[in-house]
Amino acid sequence: MELGYWLGRGVDAFREWASTYGEFATHTSMAVDDAACAVAFEELTARLRGSYPFFHPCYAGQMLKPPHPVAVAGYAAAMLVNSNNHALDGGPATSAMEEEVVERLAEMAGFTAHLGHLTSSGTQANLEALFVARESRPGTAVAVSAEAHYTHARMCHLLGVPVHTVPVDARGRMDLGELDRLLSTGVVGTVVVTTGTTALGAVDPLHRVVPLARRYGVRVHADAAYGGFFRLLADGETGGETGGRADGRADGQRAPLAPETAAALRAIAQCDSVAIDPHKHGLQPYGCGAVLFGDPDVARFFRHDSPYTYFTSRRPHLGEISLECSRSGAAAAALWLTLKLLPLTPDGLGAVLAAGRRAAVRWSELIGASPFLEPYQPPELDIVTYYPASPGSSPPRLSRVGLASEEVMHRGMNAKEDPVFLSVARVTADAFTARHADAVADADDTHVLRSVLMKPESELHLERLHQRVEQLAKASWPAPRRRGR
Repeated sequence: MELGYWLGRGVDAFREWASTYGEFATHTSMAVDDAACAVAFEELTARLRGSYPFFHPCYAGQMLKPPHPVAVAGYAAAMLVNSNNHALDGGPATSAMEEEVVERLAEMAGFTAHLGHLTSSGTQANLEALFVARESRPGTAVAVSAEAHYTHARMCHLLGVPVHTVPVDARGRMDLGELDRLLSTGVVGTVVVTTGTTALGAVDPLHRVVPLARRYGVRVHADAAYGGFFRLLADGETGGETGGRADGRADGQRAPLAPETAAALRAIAQCDSVAIDPHKHGLQPYGCGAVLFGDPDVARFFRHDSPYTYFTSRRPHLGEISLECSRSGAAAAALWLTLKLLPLTPDGLGAVLAAGRRAAVRWSELIGASPFLEPYQPPELDIVTYYPASPGSSPPRLSRVGLASEEVMHRGMNAKEDPVFLSVARVTADAFTARHADAVADADDTHVLRSVLMKPESELHLERLHQRVEQLAKASWPAPRRRGR
C-alpha cells in the first residue's frame, strides 16, 4: 500500500468531519512560522537518521520492527481526533474499537469468557495481572522462571509481593520438578509462565504447568508478550512454504512448531490471565500491549470512583477495569484497522509469523552446517542464538566465545559497507555447558549472538544475511572449525 496516500486520506477525512461543526478561529498563540517549521522538521528527520534500520532485514538484532503501514495510517487518522480511551466520553469511537479487538485477542487465546483491555506496554499488562494475582491470593508469593523477563521481579517489588525464582532446564524452560517442589511448600499463589522468553524465545511447558498448579490451588499467568501471537500457528502447519524463489515459496519446506511448543501455546486458554503485545508480532506501533483475564469478575479489584469521569454511560468505561488512566485511543484504532485486513487467523496474521518461523529454522540449519558458526540452541519460535565456531577442532572457550560474539556484533553494525545489525545475550557458564558439554568454562558467563527474525522479509533475505554473518565470524577466528569432531 502507498502510505503517503492513506495518510493523506486520513487528514482529508478528519478535515471533512471537522467541517461539520462549523468554522472557528484558531488562536494566534498556536501559530508557527512555516520557514522555522521547515528548518526544525529538517533537523528532526536528520536526527532520526541516527536510528538503526529496524525496517530492513539487515537488522536482525532486538525485538524491533516497524509497524505495518495499515497500522500507521490508522494510528495517524485517529491521532488527529486524539481520543482518550480511559472514559467513554473521552473516546467513544475508539473505546468501541478497543472492545472489539480485545474480543478478537480473547478468541485467539481461547478464552470462553474474558475481561481485558489494551495497555501502553507489556510491562503494564504484566503489572495489572500481578496486581490481580496479589488481590486474589493475598499473602502469597509469585513464582517465575530464571529466564522470565525482569519486569516481573520489578513489578512484584512495586506491589510488595515476594518472588521465588524457578530454575530452568537445558533449553531455558521452567523446570517442572523444581516448580513442583516449590509449590509443595504452599508459599506460592501464582505462577508466571513465559511463552517466548526475551533472550532465547523459549516456551515454558504451560500445558504441564497448569495441571500442576491447579493441584496446589495456584493461579497461572501467561506472559505471552512475545510469543502469544504464535498461538495462530499452534494447530498445525500454516503460512505457506519456503524456498529459493524470490517469493520464498519454492520447495515446499515447512517449519511447524514443535508439538510441545504448540501444546504450551494452546494451554493459554486455561490460564487465569495473559499478557500479549500487539506492538511486537501484532504489527502495531509502540505502545500497544494487552491484558486478558479469564474471569470477568476480577473487575471487582479495579473498582474505584471518579465523580467527574464516569458519568456518560452505564456501560463499563475502560478506565474502570484498568490501572492506567489516560491512554491513546489511536492504538485501538490502529489495531482495529490492521485486524480488518490481516485477521487473527493462520492465513492472515499467522502467515506473517510463519515466515519468521521458517527463516529461523532455516538459518539454524545453515549455522549448523557452517564451519564458522555454531548454534547455541535450536529456535522454538523465531529467535536464533549462535556464536562464532572455535578454530580447528578445539572446544569453545567461554572467554573467547564472548569476545568473538561481541566482535562480530560491533564489526557488523559499524561496517561502512553492507552493515548487519545483531545483538548478544549473556548466558551463564552452566547454561552454556548444559548445551555444549565440551566447552571450557574459563569464565562465569559469556555472550552469544542473538537474532530476532520477526520481520517476514527476513525469509527472503536469509541467504545474504547468513553469508554476511559468516564473513564476520570468519574474521573473528584465525582458522575455521573442522567438522566431524
